[in-house]
Amino acid sequence: MTLTQELQVILFKPQASIDLQGGMALSEQMAGVVPQPHQLWVIDLAEVNFMDSSGLVPLVKGLKAARQRGCRLVLCNVQTPVRLILELTQLDSVFEIFDTYEDIFTTVKDDNLALVG
Repeated sequence: MTLTQELQVILFKPQASIDLQGGMALSEQMAGVVPQPHQLWVIDLAEVNFMDSSGLVPLVKGLKAARQRGCRLVLCNVQTPVRLILELTQLDSVFEIFDTYEDIFTTVKDDNLALVG
C-alpha cells in the first residue's frame, strides 16, 4: 500500500487596497477556510498597490491561525508600497515572502531540514 499526501494550496488574491475595508474583506475570506495541517495558504499581493496598518491585522491573524493548525502561510508578488510597510513594521522577517507564485514551489524553505556532514 502506498500513501501519498498532496499539498493542498489555498490561494487568496486581494485587490487594490488592503486598508480597513479591504482588510475586513480579506479577513472574511480567510475565516471562511478552516486551516488544515499540511495546507499551504498563499496570499498573492500582485494586485494590491496600497496597504496601511489596519491591513496588517488580517495578515497577522491569518498567519497565527495557520500556524496553530500546522498550516503554512506565505506571501508572493508583494508590490513595493506593500513591501515597504512590511519592512517598516519588521513583518518582512515574520512572513515567508516569495517574488512570484511559481517561486513558492521551486524554492525549498523547510525549517525542518538539517545539513548533515
